[in-house]
Amino acid sequence: MNRLIASASLLCLVCSTLTAAEPQWERLFDGKTLEGWEGNTQVFRVEDGAITAGNMKDKITRNEFLTHKRELADFELKLTFKLVGKGSNAGIQIRSRRIPNHHEMIGYQADMGQGWWGCLYDESRRRKVLAKAPPELAKVLRADDWNEYLIRCEGKRVRLWINGLQTVDYTEADDKIEQKGLIGLQIHGGPPSQVWYKDIEIRVPPGPAPKGPAKPAGRD
Repeated sequence: MNRLIASASLLCLVCSTLTAAEPQWERLFDGKTLEGWEGNTQVFRVEDGAITAGNMKDKITRNEFLTHKRELADFELKLTFKLVGKGSNAGIQIRSRRIPNHHEMIGYQADMGQGWWGCLYDESRRRKVLAKAPPELAKVLRADDWNEYLIRCEGKRVRLWINGLQTVDYTEADDKIEQKGLIGLQIHGGPPSQVWYKDIEIRVPPGPAPKGPAKPAGRD
């Protein structure tokens, strides 16, 4: 009996140690202010606990980005988002940089918008989709409503999930491409539209990866 108690106690201690060692989620957005973020505050603002940009009356004159001040390499990012408007487009920059004396950013983007949902795009650099999302995304995506993005960057590997479905598993083949940088929230130039971002959290380094399909969706 004593041996069973001792074994159980040891197992609890091991589990507790492993749990304590796992990286914890940190909030990047306090839900009230843009503290820690940089960008055009005439475009980006806080409403009802979310960072939002655009409206349904005025055209978006150009791409705009709100960036967090913290530079990151390997990390896990999760957030909730909503995008509305015909022809609307937005995205989440990762491992990116602001182009000096310009409104644009350069780097990887977890894309959003009709025909772009769940794709990995290379903003202002190679200017192309690096990995496409699978058709199955249409089954879980909630158009004009709240969805969740999960983004993992580890070494040269970038993985994306929307609402629990893995959409991209991309490994960078070009050694010249920088694998650290800023996180940025985008609204794309175009017709009247509005985007919201909230519940923005990171883990550094990434925690355990979600269980995905045997062959990751979206891999080219």
